[in-house]
Amino acid sequence: MAKRESTLKNMLVSLLVITVVTGGILGFVYSITKDAIAEVDLKKNQAAIEEVLKTDVEIASTEVTEIDGLTYNCAYDAQNQLIGAAIKTFSNNGFGGKVELMVGVLADGTINKISVLSQSETPGLGANMTTPKFKDQFNGKNPNAYNLMVKKDGGDVDAITAATISSRAFTEAVKLACDSFEANKAQFVKQVSETIDAPADAVSEITDNEETTEITEGGTENE
Repeated sequence: MAKRESTLKNMLVSLLVITVVTGGILGFVYSITKDAIAEVDLKKNQAAIEEVLKTDVEIASTEVTEIDGLTYNCAYDAQNQLIGAAIKTFSNNGFGGKVELMVGVLADGTINKISVLSQSETPGLGANMTTPKFKDQFNGKNPNAYNLMVKKDGGDVDAITAATISSRAFTEAVKLACDSFEANKAQFVKQVSETIDAPADAVSEITDNEETTEITEGGTENE
């Protein structure tokens, strides 16, 4: 039998078959694993929210809001007073691409804690943004008195050694969260009913007046 000669057409057909088969396999694997991946991401986000909002005040309820691409997980105490928000924020300017953080901001704008959700920075350099030495320097800082820029750019943030670009991206994501929280905080604050805060004597006076009105309408002269 003569050996079949390889032609451009045969090569293209073979390449097409390989591409289709590979794509089908990847699609099948994704369909099987996507729910598991989503569950892992959900648990990771929940753990990050609990971590960055941890204070001495017990969280009674939470509400989730999305504004301008950021996700706000607002936390309230038993009196519906705003404790703060865990804000899922990001920067696309990392050395390795997108950096995603969960930033806990208290009601007065102070940064509580920060958790790194995802990053693709260089191991041993930019990836050190996940270490307490770098990320914990933001804890307890209020942007009103702490310039959220690396020191090389005139700010107060100590950059990671030999990883200024990664440090800038991290700081940029934090600043985005803080600035956005300050701009939108008014809509997160719940209005507590005035009757709850009314003085006891005022409530008593209202009650007495109501009783007096009822007696007068009944025709009795004694008040």
